[in-house]
Amino acid sequence: MKLLLRLLVTAALVLLLSNLLSGVHVASFGTAVIVAVVLGLLNLFIKPILVVLTLPVTVVTLGLFLLVINALIILLCTKIVGGFVVDSFWTALIFSVILSILQSITYKILGDDKK
Repeated sequence: MKLLLRLLVTAALVLLLSNLLSGVHVASFGTAVIVAVVLGLLNLFIKPILVVLTLPVTVVTLGLFLLVINALIILLCTKIVGGFVVDSFWTALIFSVILSILQSITYKILGDDKK
């Protein structure tokens, strides 16, 4: 049940951000749900590999390179999901930062935060 709630919250936030950020385009709520699922899977399987491969850069930048990895995950998602478009790397970076912040706030409000 928690997983379904998280997917729906993420989909709603993706749709909200597509309305707020001019460089993010989502065709429908159904597309936003697919984006939420694909982002979850990419974060589960691809992101850890990228983090390990870029560990030296991440350490030198004091963790800021993780923001770049998040943006790359968003851009990869745009290649996988039709109907989801992010215009540029910088838009993906802003999108990923705002999405992460809004997810944290929303999960905290819903009492679904990880302890």
